[in-house]
Amino acid sequence: MSQEGMDDLDSKAVAQGIEDAIGKKEQKLSDEELMEAFTYLQTRAEERVSAMNQEALKTGEKFLAENAKRQEVKTTESGLQYEVTKAAEGPQPGPDDVVTVHYEGRLVDGTVFDSSYKRGNPIDLPVSGVIPGWVEGLQLMHVGEKYKLYIPSKLAYGEQSPSPLIPANSVLVFDLELLGIKKQEATPPAAEEESAPEEKAAAPAATDESAPQEKAAE
Repeated sequence: MSQEGMDDLDSKAVAQGIEDAIGKKEQKLSDEELMEAFTYLQTRAEERVSAMNQEALKTGEKFLAENAKRQEVKTTESGLQYEVTKAAEGPQPGPDDVVTVHYEGRLVDGTVFDSSYKRGNPIDLPVSGVIPGWVEGLQLMHVGEKYKLYIPSKLAYGEQSPSPLIPANSVLVFDLELLGIKKQEATPPAAEEESAPEEKAAAPAATDESAPQEKAAE
């Protein structure tokens, strides 16, 4: 079965071939033809995903380039864009703090993929335990402030897709409200002595699984 002819492949015949193989019936397609069909369809699917990822990357880059022209938007050295939608003079969190926040996350087309506001409850999370765009953005904020973060894919999940709601290479837009800071509890001296030879434990994960947690190492 040539690849040129695969575009005209009868999908019903392939489906029937799979059903026959599972049911141990006499196959209308040979094993070789089925394998060739599977390989071809898998390759086509991978090509489509790759094309979608590249399109998402271009869309995100275009969005950020246009967004950076807005007077109220500031861009940091890392490429993070933000605007202050409500200013306050409260304290700022550090990398070792736990913060209480409300947030809503959207794609650049406006699709909401997560919202603590809709759930009706703010969440507590470690500043250093979330995606890089949040780590940086949170430390710019003062308690009581509201920011809008525009996070490039490289500061979010990059080529990974953490859920079906967030495609790979997506620029993420967050409305973020810093409600409070909770200092990390100090380790008792005795416990420190016992654990001294060991490497420090990693920062705790966010208490809410839906929060934008730190992406896995690639």
